Amino acid sequence: MTDKPLRATAVEIVRHLQSAGFSAFWVGGCVRDFLLGREPGDYDIATSARPEEIEKLFKRTVAVGKKFGVLVVLEGGHQFQVATYRAEADYRDGRHPEQVTFGDAQADAQRRDFTVNGLFYDPVTEKIHDWVGGEKDLRAKIIRTIGVPEERFAEDHLRLLRAVRFAAQLGFEIEPQTLAAVRSLASKIELISAERIRDELIKLFSPPILGAPASRRRVLPPPDASETLALPGAARGLVLLLKSGLLPGVLPEVIATLACEQSPDFHPEGTVFEHIRLMLEQLPPGAHPSLPWAVILHDIAKPATAELDPATGKIHFYGHEKVGAALAERILTRLRFPRKQIEEIVACVRQHMQFKDVKQMRKATLRRLLMRKTFPLELELHRLDCLGSHGDLGHYEYLVAQAVELEKKPAIRPPLLTGTDLIALGVKPGPALGALLAEIREKELQDELKTPRQARAWAKKRLLTHG
Repeated sequence: MTDKPLRATAVEIVRHLQSAGFSAFWVGGCVRDFLLGREPGDYDIATSARPEEIEKLFKRTVAVGKKFGVLVVLEGGHQFQVATYRAEADYRDGRHPEQVTFGDAQADAQRRDFTVNGLFYDPVTEKIHDWVGGEKDLRAKIIRTIGVPEERFAEDHLRLLRAVRFAAQLGFEIEPQTLAAVRSLASKIELISAERIRDELIKLFSPPILGAPASRRRVLPPPDASETLALPGAARGLVLLLKSGLLPGVLPEVIATLACEQSPDFHPEGTVFEHIRLMLEQLPPGAHPSLPWAVILHDIAKPATAELDPATGKIHFYGHEKVGAALAERILTRLRFPRKQIEEIVACVRQHMQFKDVKQMRKATLRRLLMRKTFPLELELHRLDCLGSHGDLGHYEYLVAQAVELEKKPAIRPPLLTGTDLIALGVKPGPALGALLAEIREKELQDELKTPRQARAWAKKRLLTHG
């Protein structure tokens, strides 16, 4: 059985609720994206039906937050959050309401965070219901809280970071009173769990994915090349974190890069912070999820390792890649990143300075670099590193050519001999066996040994002459 189209199924759920005598709408981010001509990744639905009534209407439901009126409905191979209209009050912990009462659609709209997320849309009648001024703010490209900013942010401190994320992702401006409230309350972000901060930062720095079909309806006209508003993206997200005062609370280590100057011969762009910003500006759509973090952290230890050579006036950062790898691991661990992702990002930080020497490397050393599991990610980091500084892609193009050449020689990719092969030749397990395997591998990567037969013959000769 094939899955039904996501949007069509979301329409069917609303129609089913309405046919049973309840009101129902698409709500939140899916309406915002739909009206902007973007294809929503999911659809949330609000309804007058109570949780027990929703359970009767749909065969498969999951009570993820039934006491708050929230259920997940499983239909057509997709998941939809279906929630009863509600009002909330008394947020004592900066996240969870102490009081929840079921109400009407207007009250439900008023409890939401930002006006552009407070729109309700009936996909059956194709009618927008706007009780918060969200459509006007969509047209004006503004992020504004619903009601008093300080009250909305007190209800959930993560909304401070979400304001920046939405502005960066959509290319919108944060309304002045809303931005002032973010700045005054910025320290509250430190009360939020590391996992929730991580998830928002991942969305903030993730480049857009191409290929999603646009919806047929638009509130806004297509983007105009003459528009003065900043384009959406990770680079703008970093700048907004700084301007909003949130950067010290979520990535304090980045603050030191603001005043960290670099030698203009390699870094005409200026400070390390500006270098990172320019790299983020070049992030390609659909980039590897670890790439933005490799960019942000690859030079994170430059402020701690900066040395001015009085004779030449040049600034050096000896060992910053090693110090940076340790610092990056601490940052990512603090943000509760998965271990595997931490390891690949840290590997990129530790090894990124090797790329400046690739044209002088021995063939075996270069091939080991090319065959690293993280090489594609490291290569893309290097490309952005160049584009965010001197702009010379000579080493990048050389590595691309070498990688293509290596692909033409699949026989050298797996080791020619294994430990079992050497034991069969009479080598005893131990350090000597490991050393001999490494020597054979080195000659393989140098193209001195090309087949298992050649490697076996060389090993026999080596054992006869050296015992």
